[in-house]
Amino acid sequence: MIRIGRKKLWASFFCFAALFFLLVTLQFPDITVYRACLPQVGLIVYVVCLNQTDSRRYITKVVLELGKSERKIHVSSLQDGSLKLEKPQKHAYQFFNKQELYSDTRRVLNTDRYPILIWWSPLTGETGRLGQCGKNVCFFTIKRSYQHNHMTKAFLFYGTDFNIDSLPLPRKRHHDWALFHEESPKNNYKLFHEPTITLFNHTATFSRHSHLPLTTQYLEGIEAIKSLSYMVPLEKKNILRKRLAPLVYVQSDCDPPSDRDSYVRELMRYIQVDSYGECLHNRDLPQHLQNPASMDDGSFYSILAQYKFILAFENAVCEDYITEKLWRPLKLGVVPVYYGSPSVMDWLPSNKSAIFVTRFSHPRELAHYIKALDTNDQEYEAYLQWKLEGAISNQRLLAALQERKWGVQDITQDNYIDVFECMVCNRVWENIRRQEKGLSPRRWNAQINHLSCPKPETFLFSSPHIRWASLREMWIPSFEQSKKEARALRKLVERNTNFTVREFWALVFKE
Repeated sequence: MIRIGRKKLWASFFCFAALFFLLVTLQFPDITVYRACLPQVGLIVYVVCLNQTDSRRYITKVVLELGKSERKIHVSSLQDGSLKLEKPQKHAYQFFNKQELYSDTRRVLNTDRYPILIWWSPLTGETGRLGQCGKNVCFFTIKRSYQHNHMTKAFLFYGTDFNIDSLPLPRKRHHDWALFHEESPKNNYKLFHEPTITLFNHTATFSRHSHLPLTTQYLEGIEAIKSLSYMVPLEKKNILRKRLAPLVYVQSDCDPPSDRDSYVRELMRYIQVDSYGECLHNRDLPQHLQNPASMDDGSFYSILAQYKFILAFENAVCEDYITEKLWRPLKLGVVPVYYGSPSVMDWLPSNKSAIFVTRFSHPRELAHYIKALDTNDQEYEAYLQWKLEGAISNQRLLAALQERKWGVQDITQDNYIDVFECMVCNRVWENIRRQEKGLSPRRWNAQINHLSCPKPETFLFSSPHIRWASLREMWIPSFEQSKKEARALRKLVERNTNFTVREFWALVFKE
């Protein structure tokens, strides 16, 4: 009875909190986003309002998220219609509790005190927010009506939503462009060519060479991969081998640019592979784990942890593009059989913690090696020795995790979007102060290695006649055309006047 009473009490508290923020939002329709955290249960409440004045439907949405990397915010309204925020815990980049929101943004901007940074891709959904980045304050907004405001200094783009049909042109000399793109090239190939990527001044990408590297974006920290909480003893794994394959494959994004399904399909001819995803599916997960949202469920992890090897194949082969495909088996105490970033050795916990597909001339050779390890406990455990001893010998990985200014699934740290915004804000302020001193502004420029992937390649054993040859049919031609698109976009942007989609495609196909 006591437990039931407590549950009802918590449920009532959550409902009250959500209702309170809805009421606040309806009172102040100019404000886009309120965020609040209930630290007792790690719960964050978002209330998002899209204003009718932007010719959009008035939508109020309450989203409850668990475990996201957001700041703790306590909001109260004052009689003058402004917002008072209580002092938060300290962060590297402390906003007015990440965001100080005003009901009267016009009053704030009329002071000409704050440079304006426009999210041209409406990633944050916020129509107006002051963000404090150290000693600097910038005004962040998704409202394009600020494009020609004399205080507008930078335009922020999210790579997946970067579209050629509406760019902030003409671009003035003091207008910086900043790109945030953590995804693989399949989301927007033209960004991965020199003519396009070098249009930007500031970058945050998976590349170690970008201004804000996101290479470890899928790794919470060193303790996550050192943890033994999911690790299954080898003796038990050997017993489980009577009903489980030595290898497991879990993919539902089929036939991506890396051509991974072709490789695994061929590999299956020589060794047993349990495939739980939609791609090459041959084994079912329990019913409660068949939703894609369960990929981070503890029960799903426990199933994978029973295997000796996990096929960890990225959807694209790019330098430093490393996802949960690699980190997940390392966290679970399973040996990853990896295909993806050619530079992955720079990020592994030890020199012997993964098996590399590229070191085998054919899947048949890889299958032979896996079978040998499967029957040799000593050789197999050599790949897990680093984890059993808790010894991370890779100094690059240790330094990257220690020095990064953002966290992953950690509400006590800034998230990488916060840090990206503050990087641009602080650079804008640096130039403002330089100009006040009569100095020329500093120019930052993206380089080709800030976001670059080679042309997709098919595996030599892939048959050109079967249904799944989508790589030849789609990804390679898409890559070739994206080079033309990048050159056309560059020419039109350098013209520095607005252009139509028809003009763009006419220039693409003229080449």
